[in-house]
Amino acid sequence: MLTNISNVLRASASRNGAAVVISARTYADFTTQATFEIKKCDVHKLDETPATQVVMTREEGLQYYRTMQTMRRMELKADQLYKQKIIRGFCHLYDGQEACAVGIEASINRNDHLITAYRAHGYTYTRGGTVKEIMAELTGRRGGIAKGKGGSMHMYCKNFYGGNGIVGAQGQIFETYNMAALWKLPVIFICENNRYGMGTSVERAAASTDYFKRGEFIPGLRVDGMDVLCVREATRFAADHCRSGKGPILMELQTYRYHGHSMSDPGISYRTREEIQEVRSKSDPISLLKDRMLSNNMASVEELKDIDVEVRKEIEDAAQFATTDPEPPLEELCNHIFHNNPPVEVRGTNPWSKLKSVS
Repeated sequence: MLTNISNVLRASASRNGAAVVISARTYADFTTQATFEIKKCDVHKLDETPATQVVMTREEGLQYYRTMQTMRRMELKADQLYKQKIIRGFCHLYDGQEACAVGIEASINRNDHLITAYRAHGYTYTRGGTVKEIMAELTGRRGGIAKGKGGSMHMYCKNFYGGNGIVGAQGQIFETYNMAALWKLPVIFICENNRYGMGTSVERAAASTDYFKRGEFIPGLRVDGMDVLCVREATRFAADHCRSGKGPILMELQTYRYHGHSMSDPGISYRTREEIQEVRSKSDPISLLKDRMLSNNMASVEELKDIDVEVRKEIEDAAQFATTDPEPPLEELCNHIFHNNPPVEVRGTNPWSKLKSVS
C-alpha cells in the first residue's frame, strides 16, 4: 500500500507529566495505472496507426516527470551560467521539447543507436550521461562528458553519436532516405519540428510543412511532440515497424522550444512573448503529465513537489561541480583524436604530446 503519512506530535503538560498525542494523516492509495486517450497521429503510407488509448503506470509517470524536470532545470541553470559568462561559445537549449527525448527513450532500448544534432543536452541525459557530466562539459571542465573539450554541441555516450555542430551533418537526408528504403534498413528518422529554423518560422521557409511526408516512399507519422505518451506510443509503433523488417519510417514530432535558437538569440524578434506564453500555459509537456497524474490519483502534489526539490538540489550540486572542477590542461587538448596511437608525425606536424602550457 502506497501512502503519504504526516505525523503531528503535540505535547500537553499535566500534573502527572507530559501526554503525547500522535495523529496520522494518510492519503488514499494511489492508482497504480490508468488508461489515457491521446491525440491520433496523422499518417503517410500506413494502413495502421499508433494506439490512441494507452496505459501508463504510476512508476512510469513518476520516472517521466523526474526526467523531464531534470532536463528542464538543467537547461534553465545552463541559461543562468551562460548569462554569467561561465558557459561560453555556442549553447543550444532543449527546454520545451523534453517530451520528445523522454517519449523516444521510453520505447527504444539502450543498445539501440541514436544520432542527433546540436540540441543534444536532453538526449545526453536520457542516454546515460549524468547532470554533473553535462554541466561540466558546458563549462569546459575536466569532469565533463567529453572531458571538457566538446562543449554544448559535442556530447557522447555509449550508442549515442550526437550532438553534431553542423546542420544536416547527420546525413544527406534524401540520399539516406533512398538507401534506407532500398535496403529496408531498420531506421527511425525523426524531425523534431519546433516550428522555427533559427529565426524563421516553418511557414515562411517551406512550401510544404508536412515533414512526415517528405520521405515520399517511406511511411510517416505526425505526432504531438508535447505529449510524452503520444511520443512514446508513436515510437513504439515505429520501432515495431522497423524491427519486423518493414524498413525505415519517418516521424515528425510537433514540439516547441522556449529559448531562442541558441543563447545568442533572444527568441522574440521573430515571435512574440505572448506566443511563447500561450504554449507554456496550454501545451507544456511537464504540466500536461503532472495534471494527468494528479487528476487520476497517481501522485500527490506533495510527492511531486518533493521530486522538484530533489531535482533542484541535484542541479545546484552539479553546477557547483561545474564551476569548481579544473579545466583540462593544454597538453591534453589534442588527445582522443585517434582511436589508436597516431603516427609520430601526421602530415608533417610535431607529435601532440609536446604541447605544453606556458600560462
